[in-house]
Amino acid sequence: MKNFALILVSLFLSTVVLADEKSLYNFSWLDKDKEIYVLQNRRFRKDGNLYVGATGAKTLSGAFIDSYGGTVRGGYFFREDWGIELVFGKNTSEENDTAKGVKEQGTVPFYRQIDTYTGGMFMWSPFYSKINTFNQIFYFDWMFGLGAANIRTEDNRNKFTPGANENALTSENVFGVLWNTGFRFYINDHWSLRLDVTGLTYQAEKSKQAGSGTPVTTTDKIFTNYDLGLGLNYTF
Repeated sequence: MKNFALILVSLFLSTVVLADEKSLYNFSWLDKDKEIYVLQNRRFRKDGNLYVGATGAKTLSGAFIDSYGGTVRGGYFFREDWGIELVFGKNTSEENDTAKGVKEQGTVPFYRQIDTYTGGMFMWSPFYSKINTFNQIFYFDWMFGLGAANIRTEDNRNKFTPGANENALTSENVFGVLWNTGFRFYINDHWSLRLDVTGLTYQAEKSKQAGSGTPVTTTDKIFTNYDLGLGLNYTF
């Protein structure tokens, strides 16, 4: 019982000792010019900051195509945890070995690829941390974004349409959900490294032809595109 009482007293006292973002640990044996910041301290602030950036990206989705591209981004954080971001993305795609293997079996694979997209997101950045490795401290934020985008897609539906130019892709503009999760690793007060997964979810038609002489059918389907991006941000 005595030990239990001591544990309760220790827990109570531990709640009284709190460290805010301005707290510093004082180590008398260190150089007087050096300061050791506690974890709660934010070395790099986002509140009221405008930033621009660019990333190179690889599409992680799509069974029959390989896509590469990039984005141009710009955003503003009106609070430390909340902001907005505008994104323009461009991709280039080509059929991969899976599509070629399907064709060798006498079947035409249907695919839909994203050409460009323009959108905006609300950004939420509730998590921040720092890593001490190789005698160097690295600061980073973990961000989430959700918004909407206008998406220009291309598909090979002409492959299933008799009399059409089967080598020509069909373009279509659709409206979809734009979402993002990513990390910003700070290099200095202006530059940061950006690692993102950006997703686009939208509804569009899918063409299908069961066999020779069978009419082409179209059905609505939910498509989701995932891009893994790496780039740089510049904060003003």
